[in-house]
Amino acid sequence: MTILFTRLRPLFGGALSAVVPYNVTDISELREIPDNQEVFAHPHTDQSLIVELLEYQGQVADQDAARYHFEDIAGSNKAHEPGAFEVSDVVALPKAEVSLSECSCAWMLKGTQCVSKFNEEARNTVSIHLGLLRLPQFSTDILMTFNDPQSISPDSSSASAAQTHREPWTVDDFRRTLLSLTLHDSGLFG
Repeated sequence: MTILFTRLRPLFGGALSAVVPYNVTDISELREIPDNQEVFAHPHTDQSLIVELLEYQGQVADQDAARYHFEDIAGSNKAHEPGAFEVSDVVALPKAEVSLSECSCAWMLKGTQCVSKFNEEARNTVSIHLGLLRLPQFSTDILMTFNDPQSISPDSSSASAAQTHREPWTVDDFRRTLLSLTLHDSGLFG
C-alpha cells in the first residue's frame, strides 16, 4: 500500500528539503545523530530512512560510487563475511527526474545485508535501497538509504516491530523522497 500523504520536510536546518511520508519519527528527537545525517524511522515497522552528507569520493567512477557506499555501509554494519551482503541492481537515474539540479549524476542501488542492531548477536536480513546524488563541485556525495527489514530474528530487539506491518513505506515512497530532494542553501557544504 502506498502512503498517499506526504509532506515537504526541511532537512539540515532548511538547507535541503524533500517530500517524506507523513508518518516519520525524527530520530534526532530521541537520541543524538551526527551533524551530517538526518535519520527517520517508521513508527510501526523497523524501517528507516537516512540522508547523509558524505565526502565526495573522486577516486570512484560515477557508475561504481553507489556500490562503494553500499560496501562501506556493509563494513559499518559488520556485514563483511561472504554472503552477508549482496547488490542486486544499480541504475542511473535520469537527471530530468531529479529535483536536485546541482547533482552531476544520480544512482539507485538495491541490495541486501545481514545485520544486527546495537551490536546484538541476532542478525536480520535487510533490503537496502540506496540513492546517491553526486555533487563534485561541493566535494559532497549525498546518500539516501531506505532500510526495509525482510527477515527479523526472534532474538533481535526489532522482533516486536516485525509483527507490526501497518502501512509500511514502499520503494515508491523512497523514490519520491529521493527525487524530491532540493537544495536551498549551498552554504551547507562549507
